[in-house]
Amino acid sequence: MNKEAKGTIFAIIAAVISGISIPINKIFVVSLDPMAFTAIRSLIIGIIFFILIKLKKENFKIKLNAKYLALIAIIGGAFAFLLFFTGLKLTTAGRGAFLHKTLPIFVVIFAFIFLKEKINKKHLYSILIMFLGIFIIYYSDIVPTQLWSNPSLGDLLVIGATVLWALENVIARKVMIKNGGNFIVSFFRMFFGGIIILAFVLLMGRTEVLVSLNAQQLINISISTAILFGYVFFWYWSIKLINVSKASILLLLSPVISLLLGIIIFNEPVPATQLIGSALILIGAYLVSNVKSELQNI
Repeated sequence: MNKEAKGTIFAIIAAVISGISIPINKIFVVSLDPMAFTAIRSLIIGIIFFILIKLKKENFKIKLNAKYLALIAIIGGAFAFLLFFTGLKLTTAGRGAFLHKTLPIFVVIFAFIFLKEKINKKHLYSILIMFLGIFIIYYSDIVPTQLWSNPSLGDLLVIGATVLWALENVIARKVMIKNGGNFIVSFFRMFFGGIIILAFVLLMGRTEVLVSLNAQQLINISISTAILFGYVFFWYWSIKLINVSKASILLLLSPVISLLLGIIIFNEPVPATQLIGSALILIGAYLVSNVKSELQNI
């Protein structure tokens, strides 16, 4: 299997995992402090990637990439997670999933500017089709309930997190183009991002949320951690192999899954427009799956 096909498959696997994870995390985060929830998961996953690094013995020059690794941890591993899970607690799983999948539009902009990734017409058409789908889905408002108490603020926080993740993905791709090291990038993102979030928990005097976790909450965190590990594992391997702009567009498959699970689990509203939008996203993702990853000729 060539690099392009392998990277595309890994991106699709990451999209499926992401689609399942958002509704599940919606269940968990409603009864948990978002900061503590995120810090614990990130630290555990960081430790797992550290073990994988030792087993794989990756040859990676950390000192030469220290500033990029620090940015990845701060932007993607800490602040983006904080914004996202705080927002997810306030909005619906379906809305959170689709807003998160506006990631490609920001990735394309950042990748074009900083990585000189080539964007061809087929690529642009795919983006337009999928974002038309998202626009149609969000044409109607929803009425707040206990499970989505402040959708407007939640949506804003999710969008902010998405912009930060787009920037972080492009930085990660820049590092891996030259040096590989997807496990090392994943380790820095998760472990040191978790350390930063944990520091926030301690500075805000919320230590009690860490020591007062009950058995069910610990089980929920463990399940969420396993899901996030799978996502990070396949996502960073995919953007090591293919353009981050292409991989991020394939992630738009995931909100369709999240939408269906949100309907089943939370009885979230599902107007006909959401189904039309979901169909457009699937069409666009199919088109972009055949786009070859290229850089601009400069």
